[in-house]
Amino acid sequence: MIITRTPFRISFFGGGTDYPAWFQKHGGEVLSTSIDKYCYITCRHLPPFFDYKHRIVYSAIENVRHWDEIKHPAVRGVLSWANCSKGLEIHHDGDLPARSGLGSSSSFTVGLVHALAALKGNMVSKEQLARDAIHIEQNVIGESVGSQDQVAAAFGGFNRIEFLRSGAFQVSPVIVKKKRLNELQKHLMLCFTGFSRIAAEVAQSKIANLKQRETELMRMREMVEEAVQILLSCNRPIEEFGDLLHEAWQTKKQLSDKVSTGEIDQIYQTARDAGAIGGKILGAGGGGFLLLFVKPENQPKVREALKHLIHVPFNFDESGSRVVLYQPNGLC
Repeated sequence: MIITRTPFRISFFGGGTDYPAWFQKHGGEVLSTSIDKYCYITCRHLPPFFDYKHRIVYSAIENVRHWDEIKHPAVRGVLSWANCSKGLEIHHDGDLPARSGLGSSSSFTVGLVHALAALKGNMVSKEQLARDAIHIEQNVIGESVGSQDQVAAAFGGFNRIEFLRSGAFQVSPVIVKKKRLNELQKHLMLCFTGFSRIAAEVAQSKIANLKQRETELMRMREMVEEAVQILLSCNRPIEEFGDLLHEAWQTKKQLSDKVSTGEIDQIYQTARDAGAIGGKILGAGGGGFLLLFVKPENQPKVREALKHLIHVPFNFDESGSRVVLYQPNGLC
């Protein structure tokens, strides 16, 4: 039995420039961090005593004779890509709901690829994990998704991720004093809006508008460097990071009319009225988690104003995808 633990992520700036249709022409860059909320994949070879070959357990249970009968697109895509001949039992558990803007789909793909590699007795690098997951999601499954989530899930940490025109990517950890990073974390709140969305559907509308939104996307990439400079300059007020988040959200909404909704706009304005400096819907948009930048002394007021939402405490994570149980021959 193999168990992998793969983190979810928060993307601060640059989202949208990680779509291949964009960065292959202009280059792209994002600033993101993994957090201590995880996707767990349990995987083992299924003993040959059943009338099915593969058993997949998530919010549904699938018992199938061949991988091409699997309904879960990521599991079907990974098993197709891996050309699995042996029967498998795969269980998924997550700390937070899917389709919520935290890169959960890519965390699932990275975690499953990692688990299958371990089951075969292979060690795989973080870079290869990310590359394989990107290939599976974009080419095997054929989803309209970017390339940042897979990298963030595989590598973990607080990183600046650059996407080159060649298709390659470079991961650069942001070297910032621990005290400054803690200061940033204390100013962040994470709230679940209560409704989810399918990221690929929102992404498709963004991709269709890329040529008409070059100015906005160029500005969103510039914000990555500005945010890093704010963090590195301890004499600058950390609130400038919140102001930049607010600008990023206003810019992001111009990419597609599916990024926000009237309900999301109302939630965000309520938070601002209660003291939030900035924030954004995470991921492609349209629902899921709302990240807010709020001074610690104002957070009780914001929490009260948004008491109908679920508030999720979190910490930054540095580990990336990990094998947390390795018993390839065990059935326990």
